[in-house]
Amino acid sequence: MKDQPRETFRWAPHVSAQAVVKPRDYEPGGEIEAQHEYEAWAQSRSGDRPLEVGDLLETETGDLRICKYVGFEPAKWFVPEPVEVESEVK
Repeated sequence: MKDQPRETFRWAPHVSAQAVVKPRDYEPGGEIEAQHEYEAWAQSRSGDRPLEVGDLLETETGDLRICKYVGFEPAKWFVPEPVEVESEVK
């Protein structure tokens, strides 16, 4: 997660529903092979870039998990609703 959105995320109240995240708030951080998110978290602790609150993990199947203070929870990408264009009929 980029630094500015991380600060907002850190101070937001905890919500137990699925998190909706925006791609613009993230940048690729590399790959890690692990059986589950907690193994990935433990492996990242010994590296140069440990997982922090707000970071995402994406599985090979495209499932997202977001790191929160209470552990990892499901997340999904924000998809804006299409804008309806009114056409004038004369």
